[in-house]
Amino acid sequence: METDKRELLRGLPAVDAVLREPVAGSLAERHGRAAVAAAVRETLGRLRGEILTGDGPQVTGEGVAVAAARLLEGRGLRRVVNATGVVLHTNLGRSVLSERAVKAVTAAATHYTNLEYDLLSGSRGSRYAHSAPLLREITGAEDALVVNNCAAATLLALSAVVGGAAGDGGEPEVIVSRGQLIEIGGGFRIPEVLELSGARLREVGTTNRTRLADYERAVNENTRAILWVHPSNFETVGFTESVGVADLAPLGLPVVADVGSGALLPLSDEPRVGGAVRDGASLVIFSGDKLLGGPQAGISVGAARWVEAMRRHPLARAVRADKLCLAALEETLRSYLEGTAPDELPTLKMLHAPAEEIEERARRLAAEIGDAVPDLAVDVVPSVARSGGGTLPTYEIPSRAVRLGGDAGWLADRLREAGPPVVGRVSEGGLWLDARTLLPGDEAAVVAAVAGAYGG
Repeated sequence: METDKRELLRGLPAVDAVLREPVAGSLAERHGRAAVAAAVRETLGRLRGEILTGDGPQVTGEGVAVAAARLLEGRGLRRVVNATGVVLHTNLGRSVLSERAVKAVTAAATHYTNLEYDLLSGSRGSRYAHSAPLLREITGAEDALVVNNCAAATLLALSAVVGGAAGDGGEPEVIVSRGQLIEIGGGFRIPEVLELSGARLREVGTTNRTRLADYERAVNENTRAILWVHPSNFETVGFTESVGVADLAPLGLPVVADVGSGALLPLSDEPRVGGAVRDGASLVIFSGDKLLGGPQAGISVGAARWVEAMRRHPLARAVRADKLCLAALEETLRSYLEGTAPDELPTLKMLHAPAEEIEERARRLAAEIGDAVPDLAVDVVPSVARSGGGTLPTYEIPSRAVRLGGDAGWLADRLREAGPPVVGRVSEGGLWLDARTLLPGDEAAVVAAVAGAYGG
């Protein structure tokens, strides 16, 4: 081993020495001595690796303690300021709940509830009964079921349909267009879900063109259902052709339509849940935390026969939604029924806020940052915000961003270390803070984070 590497390794402080540093002491008060010691060991291990590869710096006990502090503070679920311009940012938690939904969650979390208790009869009730009436009224479906996420709803729906549809005893098949064999975030792939349901995948058409005749030729005595999937996070353009739910329903097989985003109101060309129900889908599956603007949930609406089959399936208990999710979803749905959703749901407000409002917000933020850090180059520039979260992949929303000069990468790192962390985007040599995704109160946090980065 090279002499300088040996010296650097010998110079690394012992864990006990780092724990005696004042920074480590204050950390121990918040996180506990054992957690701090573990963070110190992890930091020292990383530094050893960097030294051995030739990139390691010379450090002090205080330096290790500060690095361990950053490691600890970066863990755990924390509030983050979203200045990326992506409204439904999957990595930042997608939808922000409305005030009424938050109040409902707080009440459910801090008190007992009638989650599975029928107040009229005084006997056991069902957690599935709370949101179902609201979903029936909003979508026009016969029945509804809520589980913990959309992937679970898709798996449960296919499992219930494959197990309950008539067949001759052969290997069950589900028909799906090749153009809809998609993968969404986290490596979730439609073909793998089909396999877990116990069905054999029968692909029809091509990647860019699938016709009704392709489906008709594929139907046989073992066909249990047709799966129709909205692409959600991509769009095929050019020489394309596809078949809608309304054309598939008359084939006489259960049609399971995964519309993904949960759009209940018109937005670009995103498929609406009620439209798929009216088109004759047996089951329509969608997310609660995308364009619907509620908590993470997988929602299924459709024919009472198939919703009941899902409810009775053994998987239903494994993927059921908890009381906090159901409380938030119920109030979110009430906003739609009362016609107040565009004014109450943060997701819809951010998507539809007029450009003039965003411009004013950006200019106010730029002025406050300029006052806090006079030497920093600050200007307001046109920006493009996006829906995100696997929705509306080509939908661009005019926005405004505050562009900060200087070392953009360094500043982005410092803002992520702030309390609360601020996440922007590095572009064209600057750090952009898009005003469209800032929530009330975020401006003050952004100004404090920028000022703190420069010693203010």
